[in-house]
Amino acid sequence: MKVVFFGATKFSEGVLIHLIENGIIPSCLFTIPQEFSISYSSTKVKNYNYSDLEIIANENNIPCYYIESSENGKKTNDYFDVINEIKPDVILIMGWYYMVPKKIRDIASYGAWGIHGSMLPNYAGGAPLVWAIINGESETGVTLFKLDDGVDDGDIIEQQIIKIEETDSIKEVYEKVTIISKEILINSLKNISEIIFKPQDKSKIKVYPQRKPQDGELDLTKPAKELYDFIRAQSSPYPGAFIKTIDGKKLIIEKARIE
Repeated sequence: MKVVFFGATKFSEGVLIHLIENGIIPSCLFTIPQEFSISYSSTKVKNYNYSDLEIIANENNIPCYYIESSENGKKTNDYFDVINEIKPDVILIMGWYYMVPKKIRDIASYGAWGIHGSMLPNYAGGAPLVWAIINGESETGVTLFKLDDGVDDGDIIEQQIIKIEETDSIKEVYEKVTIISKEILINSLKNISEIIFKPQDKSKIKVYPQRKPQDGELDLTKPAKELYDFIRAQSSPYPGAFIKTIDGKKLIIEKARIE
């Protein structure tokens, strides 16, 4: 099986290592610098969940390329010939920040697949796990799906529900999602010829926005439960919920409890 891999996060790292351990070595790998340009920000944004995948690529003799949407950076379409020469069975988009053009997706026999941390069509868009915890959800999920032209709106391949415990921080939920994602992905790849792609009801998709560090400011007029959820949703490895002190500095609240 020929696979092309896109990733830039700790989640990407876990999935990539799991693929390699199961004998699925990507033909090439695409990643993003830790600080990168993106359409929704006038300045470069920082990937707080970054993983340097080039290290793993070098250890396994996997060609590694960087994508950056800045004025002088190489875009995904610039690598069309590289991917087209491989003629991959599938392109895996695991922990990514840019839209993948249809021209690229269509190169792969089975298209481009992504994993989203929710039960799509719920919580499409940015930071689905953070939003789910902020909103006090008791469960979320993992969806393996085929990328389409919209945001997380492609055909569903496989899904599994995950519980969010009252004491879970974003770290614990992220770890649960990573474990289930690996299992679903490997199982689907091993049975790729038997997959039935299930279209989403696109009328039910609600796209949540990406979150920025400044979005973590606490509103202390909110009820205790909302504050508790807000704090645990953005704790380490994310920038954290915070209040501003009298002198204008940030005081980050890493953990809280309700008395």
